[in-house]
Order: sequence, then structure tokens, then C-alpha cells
Amino acid sequence: MDLPWHLYLMAMIYTVAGLNHFRSPKLYQKIIPPYFPNPKLLNQISGFAEVTLGITLMIPMLSNYAAWGVIALLVAVFPTHVYMYQNEKAAMRLPKYVLLLRMPLQLVLIYWAYIYT
Repeated sequence: MDLPWHLYLMAMIYTVAGLNHFRSPKLYQKIIPPYFPNPKLLNQISGFAEVTLGITLMIPMLSNYAAWGVIALLVAVFPTHVYMYQNEKAAMRLPKYVLLLRMPLQLVLIYWAYIYT
């Protein structure tokens, strides 16, 4: 079974994003809301999950499960987007409208993953 090119694009995006969690961990740790314990560990877990899901999306027999995993991951990290919008230090100097637009973008990304379930 051949996978569509846009699934490979999605896989590459998640793999690169996941690797970036290890390349620039402080960037990600500062956007984790303070009510979550151990930001360092959470960053490593989410980075590992993104890399794993990105690679798994490219395996035809497993891509359906990986797409569900991507959906779960996007839901799990949504609080970071709310926190970035509410907290100026976590906002990374991004304009409020960009931070606000990121939230519905999560729905678009969820739909994109849902296509492959």
C-alpha cells in the first residue's frame, strides 16, 4: 500500500519538531504550564513521542495508529498554547493574534491527522 506524499510531509514535520525538543529543550520547557510537574521530563516525552509518531506514520501497517497518536498528542499539548497566550514570558515575543491563531490551527492539524485514521 502506497502512502500519499502529504502523509510523508506530516511525518517529516513531526519528526523534525520532535528532534527540536532535544536540540532546544529550554525553548519548549518554558512553554509548559507551571501546573504540570517536571517540564524537562515532559519535554523529553513529547519530543520522543513526536519522533516516534513521525517515523511510524511512514510505515503503512502502522500509519493508522500513528495518526491516532498524533491526534492524542495534539490534544495533550493544547494547554501549552493557552499558556503561551496567557503568559507573556512563555509567548516568545509572538504577537497575541499569532498566539490566538495557533489554537484553531490545532484543529486543522487534528483534522489532517484524522484523514489517515
